[in-house]
Amino acid sequence: MRWFWIDRYTEFVSGKRATAVKNVSLAEEQIHDHFPGEPVMPNSLILEGLAQAGGLLVKEHGNFQERVVLAKVSKVRFHFNAAPGDTLVYHTEIEQINEDGAVITATSHCGERLQAEAEIFFAHLDDRSEGKELFEPLDLLTWLRLLRVFEVGVNPDGTPIQVPAHLAQADLPTDQLHR
Repeated sequence: MRWFWIDRYTEFVSGKRATAVKNVSLAEEQIHDHFPGEPVMPNSLILEGLAQAGGLLVKEHGNFQERVVLAKVSKVRFHFNAAPGDTLVYHTEIEQINEDGAVITATSHCGERLQAEAEIFFAHLDDRSEGKELFEPLDLLTWLRLLRVFEVGVNPDGTPIQVPAHLAQADLPTDQLHR
């Protein structure tokens, strides 16, 4: 993953909901081009942040082994623009999940104000894409750690979520992989 549109999770409840934070900074390259003279965070990137926050929640439901992609944005509404200095708080909740995919609802708040709301459908890729990883396991594990998933993540019963064995295996030094 090259572009990160969330900075960290503050809540992550397996199979249910997640809350993530995005700090909008004047140092971000896209802010200067959108719109010249009135820098704002592009709404498409806010939507992508909502999708990343919810997509990782859906991916975790499958023990980070399902290939999950954004398939459809059923609805989205932006109430005002986010500007440099704003902190966006993304709330995502799984509404429905099955073997075909998942539907999440997502909101973005700036302080107490509702900034955006969306309904997003994620598809689980089928067997035709088997063996084609969307992320290298070590890259995914590094990203999840940077986002603090394992620091704040809990199961519905309140127990901490653990690094799945297949991702932990990717974290082993090369000389230990062949023992």
